Amino acid sequence: MTTYNRTQQPATLPKTSILSALRATSMLETKSALPAEVIVSILDYLPVPDLMRFARTSSRMREMVYDDTRWVAKLKNMGVWNDLEAKRRFEDAMKRKRDAAARTIANSGPVPFDSKEGSTTIFDAAIEEERRKIEAIQPPRQSEATVDGFETLSLNPNQPRSPFEDPIALLEVLKNVRSVRGHARQEFGKVYGALAPFYFDLAQAKTHTEPVVFKVFRDPERQAQMLSNLQVFSKCDLTDGWSQRVDKLSNMVAIFEGAVLREFEQGYEFWDLDGRMRRYAHVLYSLNGGSASTELFIQKHPLFNDREALGNPIDCINRAPRDDITLEPSRAFFESLLHKLNEQSSNISRIFPQPATVFWALVDKVREDIIMEYVTPLLDLTHDRHTASYLKAMSGLFEQCMQFVHSLELPSGSKLSVEDHAKAICLKVFEPHMDLYLQEELENFTTHAEREVSNWEQKLSEQDATVESFYMGSFNRQADKNDFLSSFKKVVMMPVSVLPSAFGSSRPTTTTNPTLRPPTTGTPSSSRPQTPGVGNNSERSGSPQPSEVPTDELKAKAALMANRLEGIKSLFSIEVALDLVHTAKESLGRAAKFVQLGGQVGEEAREQCEAIFVVLIKVLGQTHVKNGFGKAVDHLSRYNPREISDHSQTAVAPLVMFIELVNVGDIISQMIDVFYEQQLATPKIADKNDFMDPAGLAKKKFEQMLDENVAAGLNKGIDVLMDEVEYLCATTQLPTDYNPTASSHGNGISNGSDIGPTVTARRVTELVSSHTRMLTGSTEKTMLDVFNGEVGLRLFTALCKHLKRQRISTEGAINLIADMTMYFEYIRTLKNQDLLVYFKALRELSQIYLIDARHAKEMATIIADNDRFGGVFRAEEVYEYAERRADWYQVKRDVERAIQRRCGSTLQNDKMAKGPDNTKSFWSPSARLFAKLLALLTFRVPSNCFCDKNVRRHSETVSHREVGNEATPCASMQATQEQSASLLAIVCLEIPDVMVLRDIACPTTSDTFH
Repeated sequence: MTTYNRTQQPATLPKTSILSALRATSMLETKSALPAEVIVSILDYLPVPDLMRFARTSSRMREMVYDDTRWVAKLKNMGVWNDLEAKRRFEDAMKRKRDAAARTIANSGPVPFDSKEGSTTIFDAAIEEERRKIEAIQPPRQSEATVDGFETLSLNPNQPRSPFEDPIALLEVLKNVRSVRGHARQEFGKVYGALAPFYFDLAQAKTHTEPVVFKVFRDPERQAQMLSNLQVFSKCDLTDGWSQRVDKLSNMVAIFEGAVLREFEQGYEFWDLDGRMRRYAHVLYSLNGGSASTELFIQKHPLFNDREALGNPIDCINRAPRDDITLEPSRAFFESLLHKLNEQSSNISRIFPQPATVFWALVDKVREDIIMEYVTPLLDLTHDRHTASYLKAMSGLFEQCMQFVHSLELPSGSKLSVEDHAKAICLKVFEPHMDLYLQEELENFTTHAEREVSNWEQKLSEQDATVESFYMGSFNRQADKNDFLSSFKKVVMMPVSVLPSAFGSSRPTTTTNPTLRPPTTGTPSSSRPQTPGVGNNSERSGSPQPSEVPTDELKAKAALMANRLEGIKSLFSIEVALDLVHTAKESLGRAAKFVQLGGQVGEEAREQCEAIFVVLIKVLGQTHVKNGFGKAVDHLSRYNPREISDHSQTAVAPLVMFIELVNVGDIISQMIDVFYEQQLATPKIADKNDFMDPAGLAKKKFEQMLDENVAAGLNKGIDVLMDEVEYLCATTQLPTDYNPTASSHGNGISNGSDIGPTVTARRVTELVSSHTRMLTGSTEKTMLDVFNGEVGLRLFTALCKHLKRQRISTEGAINLIADMTMYFEYIRTLKNQDLLVYFKALRELSQIYLIDARHAKEMATIIADNDRFGGVFRAEEVYEYAERRADWYQVKRDVERAIQRRCGSTLQNDKMAKGPDNTKSFWSPSARLFAKLLALLTFRVPSNCFCDKNVRRHSETVSHREVGNEATPCASMQATQEQSASLLAIVCLEIPDVMVLRDIACPTTSDTFH
């Protein structure tokens, strides 16, 4: 601030010029004592009259006082300023200004530039004259007519009366405040001018009769409204002594509220709904929202005095059977309570101005004093007595409570929906019990599931023990623990005279063993002892125990193994899985009801639902299904086709049973998938798109476990199937099928007739095709293709091995080609192009046996042609197959010479490296010992047998009429043959690679081996 001060002059001023006076004047610059920020803070605590006086001191002080933010803050303290409305008004004003400017420019057009320069008039005389006339007509404004620094306000321009003369305007002054930027001071001035006199007068009153507010407003409705306005106005009072004034106002309001509440209570006693109760309820609502009248109405309500008439919670237990509960009494309790509350809903609408608030306050009081007093003792008692009853009571009471709230007849004006109120009320009722309930729900299901599976396992164990005791009851238990193979060794080591036909002796015998079963009629006679006690399925379907007790240990063990193989399909039960799924559905359905509560309780209930599903997967999958598959695979691994007497069926019984078990597993998987979709995914309990969701992870793990066990079982099933195929090839393929003679009468050709596939090829094709068809429709396409592909490759390997055991003549090649064509046509039905390549090569390979011995060079050309077999067979392998020709020793030299001329000596050298003197022999000593014994029995040793040199020279002395025909052993070795039979059987038990023993022997001696 800048001031001008004159320097001190002497008492007598000489007369000087004006210039000397100006020179004597000095300019003194001073600054304010306080910063502007401090002054602004001080202004916030000044009374309004002082603010107006302070504004008159200078223009700078006036700017501080008139700052719009100061008055906006006061209006916000009172809660009458709306920023959104102020923003909207400001935007509308700016839009109107822009529109007016645009219209002005559009009407007048652009102003010429030189017209502004030529005009020197400072003001327009016509406009000034008009303004003076208007001022002359209007009365002069009296500036001294102010009240506390404000000009006299007129709330209504047409009625320039005092505020005390228009009480209605005073009551509505807060409602008429507008939120306009730049005009907050004017709006606050209106409120201050209307309410400040009453406010300060009430603060100075000594008694409740002195305030002028009770003199201006005579009826309680207006008095309550003005007191409410004064309470709002007191929020902007920040000046010295504000706390005393606010306390004074609060005491006056409390006195007034107590008087009105007594009037309301008197009306309540007389049940004057539409009279005093309604009037004074509205008065209290205008004063402070009517909370006091609401509390009085609820506390004195007669509904809380007759609680016993609503029902006794113990009736739910007393009227039910033991360890059970009935919820019929609780349903009657909620219906009676619902009827009474619906009656009060209409009464509340007649009394209170805000009926919805009062009604829900009444319902909440009913929840606290009536519902919880009914539910809590019932839940505590059922939990102590029986867990299943507790779970049923918890779920049933929650559902009845939700239905009770939804059935209430609501008055109008509720801010929240019925669903929100129902969740809030039920949450308060059941939240204290939620943690215990969710824990008990999970433990109860886990215990039930484990008990059911354990009972099933125990039932199977008891049944197996019963069957085993039935079979083995007449034998020593210590001996029963020995291996089945040792029992077989005991039988084989009997004297030869007891088992005349056990090893294919050619001489006729009359001695028979009653313990051995005769060979099956219509099939080639097998030299192996038949497995006793294993009949067809129809003989075992009626009961797990046979009708006849086994008479010896061998029969008992064989029957016991057959019974276990038949029991594969019952290793896990679809009934048990269905029971567990239904139990899980009930348990999850009870817990899922609490998910709708939302919040932390709803999330915990949702997690517990997923935990129930995870337990279901764990118990049903890991404990029940996985163990069943493991036992099934173990039973399959023990299957030996040589221990089965009946091979007339077109399917392998244990493999068929395992496929039935796979179908049961597929049904269980579908049940789990449907359960997951309906109970978890559809209600949004589990998120299918969340890869970390526990339920989804458990489901994927179950499916993976099922696929792995099915794959392991099918792999073992393929082993069993191939064992059966090799057994059929070894037992039903006669030597004359591929090497017929003029007088042969087998199942091959006879004198060029009956050309076609052999019986062995037909049976093998039917056997394999029946098993591949079983999985169609019950297994997904990917697994089915893998299974068919593996079966095809293993069948190809078995046929190649079988082909190397045969002696094939030119006449028998026709049957061989027919067999290979039949195999090829079967593989074509599998629609696997990769397998077709193998069997096409096998079909091409069979044609080398059709070449006459005179065309050795052409045979060598086919053998050395690698492209002919599509890369499946190398020339060395084709050479090995060519060695199985019946006339090989006749064409061998010519073929080898032709190959040497065509391909060099590499092939022959590699082939010769496999001679008996070569150290590369891969046969074990046991296998070579077996070859020695076999030579003693048959006097025939093939060219690729790795026996000792003495044995080979001895065998070469035997005369061969034709390779592949039966040899006649000399008379001197007849006894040696019989004595070696027992030794040969013992050696069979010690050789680990029994399936390749026929590779050592000639095809003509295959029957002797079996």
